[in-house]
Order: sequence, then structure tokens, then C-alpha cells
Amino acid sequence: MAKGKNNGGIQNRVIYSRVSFLQQAATFLSTSAQQPASDPDVTTAATPIAEGKPSACPQILGVSRRLATDLRSISLKTRIRLSSTVKQSICKFCDSILIEGQSCTSAVENRSRGGRKPWADVMVRKCHTCGRERRYPISATRPKRKAER
Repeated sequence: MAKGKNNGGIQNRVIYSRVSFLQQAATFLSTSAQQPASDPDVTTAATPIAEGKPSACPQILGVSRRLATDLRSISLKTRIRLSSTVKQSICKFCDSILIEGQSCTSAVENRSRGGRKPWADVMVRKCHTCGRERRYPISATRPKRKAER
């Protein structure tokens, strides 16, 4: 075989598999750190959980953020495009993994006049770690102009 032939395979397969692994590992660590450890042998009365305090282990969250940082740096260095779902699952400012209800909150906004324009819907995600918000358009088809109907 010649060096230049691809034979229908994916170019840079190693890089894509590495990015996929980093994303899966960061998501797994983030979800495991956010959930309280539940052991059936330990009673809940013996280990009270203080309300208002996060039950996450900061070391695990730090590793998860580091993996997300590595994921982003690898994609930038190798110039591969990440899918929009992967990009939207990572906070751009603090590199934490955004999990709905645990590390971020989402809401749909429509700032048009009284919400009359359905194509102006925007999903707003607020990160609990850094407090920043990102806005993503929700794809609704815009109606044709009156002259084009």
C-alpha cells in the first residue's frame, strides 16, 4: 500500500479516539463527583449532609476540568472540529463539564416583543462554577418574507 492512500478510513483516527476518551472520562468524573456517595451499609443518620454545601469532591472536579482543558487544547492544536454538542457541554470560561441540574441550569428565553417570534428562541445555560451564561440559538425555521410567500 502507498502511504498516501486512505482506503475509506477516517483520517486522524487516533486523535478522534483520544478526544472521545477525554470527553467520556471528564463527563464520568464530573457526574461521579456531583453525586453523593451512597453506601447501603451506612445509615443516613450517621452521616448528615449539610444543606447548601456541595457534596462534590474538589479533587475529582479538578481532574475533570483538567481533562476538559486537555480536550479543548488537543482539538485546537490538531485543528479538528468538535461537534456542537461537545462544545456546548463544556463551559468556555472555566472548562467545567456542564450537566443539566447538577453543574448548570438551562432556560429558554425569547426577547422578542412579547415572545411573538418563535425563531428568536435562545437557550441560556448558566454555569454554577463560574456563574457565566452562554446563549445558544434554538433552530426554528424562520417564516418567509411577505414578498417571497
